[in-house]
Order: sequence, then C-alpha cells, then structure tokens
Amino acid sequence: MGVGARSGVALAEVLGLIGTTLRDAGLSPRSVVELATVESRTGEAGIAGAAARLGVPLRGYPAALLAAVPVPNPSGAPLAALGTPSVAEAAALAGGGELLVPKRKSGSGAGPGSVTCAVADRSQSEWNRPGRK
Repeated sequence: MGVGARSGVALAEVLGLIGTTLRDAGLSPRSVVELATVESRTGEAGIAGAAARLGVPLRGYPAALLAAVPVPNPSGAPLAALGTPSVAEAAALAGGGELLVPKRKSGSGAGPGSVTCAVADRSQSEWNRPGRK
C-alpha cells in the first residue's frame, strides 16, 4: 500500500483513510504487507505510526524513483513539494504488481486532504512467483 501525506499529518487521519480504502475494496488489513512512501516522509509520525499499528514495515523510495513510475493520476502538488508527480500510486507500484485501488484522498472532498493512499496487488508480481528468491 502506498501512502502520501502532508508534513505533520495525524496518525488518526492516515489510519482512517487506510481503513476506509481497504473496507471499500473488500480487503482485510491483514492483506497489507508494507506501507510505502517517499523517503522524505518516512519520519512522519502519522505514517510511521500507521505502519507500526498495522504491524508492517515502512519502505521509503527516493523521489526520483517514484517520478519514473507511470501512474494514472499524477498531481502537481507532490511534484512541486517533493519532486515526484505521485507518491501513493507510485509507491504502491514501485514494489511490483498491478494497481488495484487508484489514489484515494482523505477529507470530505470540499478541500485538499492531508493523506493519499493507493493499493497494488502483488500476487501476480514476479517477486511472488514460486521458486523466486
């Protein structure tokens, strides 16, 4: 699962969006194998706390690597702030697999949310095939 967030994001907001996204997709929180984000956000208490609460590792990718990942919903906001047009979708896809749930945003839709998340299905990824080490 890829997660993007503004600096200072609250743990409750991150967990809320993750929970809603998984529930709406019919997925269990146990299906999450890691949270992934841009390297510069791995120290954010809201993101690190969400990974800890889910009991999964937190992986940070360099912005340049995320910028090279093709995504369906690029945005100018993370490009200006972090140097990549996508954090959530690109981070979800960077570990392999297919995009299962495109970028979702926290908030009511009346304004910008502080968190985005996206889900990739790695079950068909070459990294999960039998015999792969």
